[in-house]
Amino acid sequence: MSEPITDAVRAKYGAVAASKLTGESAGVRAVAEAFGYTPEELAELPAEVNMGLGCGSPTAMANLKPGEVVVDLGCGGGIDVFLASRKVGLSGRAIGIDMTPEMIARARRSAEKLASTGEQTNVEFHLANMESLPLPDNSVDCLISNCVINLAADKSAVFREMFRVLKPGGRVAVSDIVLKKPLPDELAKSVAAYTGCVAGALVADEYERRLREAGFAAVQVIDAKKDLNAYAKVETSGCGCASAGASSQSKSLPIADEQRIADSQSCCDTEPTPASASVHDELTDLLSCCDANEFAASARVFAVKPA
Repeated sequence: MSEPITDAVRAKYGAVAASKLTGESAGVRAVAEAFGYTPEELAELPAEVNMGLGCGSPTAMANLKPGEVVVDLGCGGGIDVFLASRKVGLSGRAIGIDMTPEMIARARRSAEKLASTGEQTNVEFHLANMESLPLPDNSVDCLISNCVINLAADKSAVFREMFRVLKPGGRVAVSDIVLKKPLPDELAKSVAAYTGCVAGALVADEYERRLREAGFAAVQVIDAKKDLNAYAKVETSGCGCASAGASSQSKSLPIADEQRIADSQSCCDTEPTPASASVHDELTDLLSCCDANEFAASARVFAVKPA
């Protein structure tokens, strides 16, 4: 991924983190539930951890145990870190890694909010890239991630880092977007499709191959059979501009350029953070011009570092 696209990804998700978009919105909750979170899980966490992002619930498939160290790659607002922390208990550790300062700040605020209620937490959050994790070798029992590895600049480097930090016998339980077939050129070159987790995704066989090249065994990439069009539910939430953004923009997906990046951040110009819902707006545009399920799938990814 080129540096301008990396910057665009960071800017888009930083704007979402700085927005007022939370799980208090019915649309945001509906997206989370569509990808596997239970209403009970969402109700027991601060609303700010849920922004209608993600494509699965990795903690639901990670088989986490008390005392384990679990790391969430691309933790965002921390929803999966907080859920994981309750599974590993105070004898374990739940660590979030994200490259976006606003996301880390938001996650830490939620941790402080929980601590202020007297709840003991075992969470920590680090600002870092997935390609260079601030963790020792052989120190992690389980790696999780939720719809973020597809955004990585160098996915093979991410997989090598995952292998490095896992203990022998450690495991991977990841939710991610994979491609069913190559994208049309218009989608493949779209900033909106990249920040929307589609254009940067790997074909499933390639995803598996790269994990094996990194050293992993027992690799599985399984279609979770989730409806990717569920993201359009956020159109009715947030700052209320998603509908306007979808109707005012072209249904075609232009090739990435600086003007498109600037234009896509113009939504909600009456809000303190103008790009607050731009990721969701652009996803709505994507879904209005094509069925995402035709090209991509939400996948459950499993792998093990040999003992």
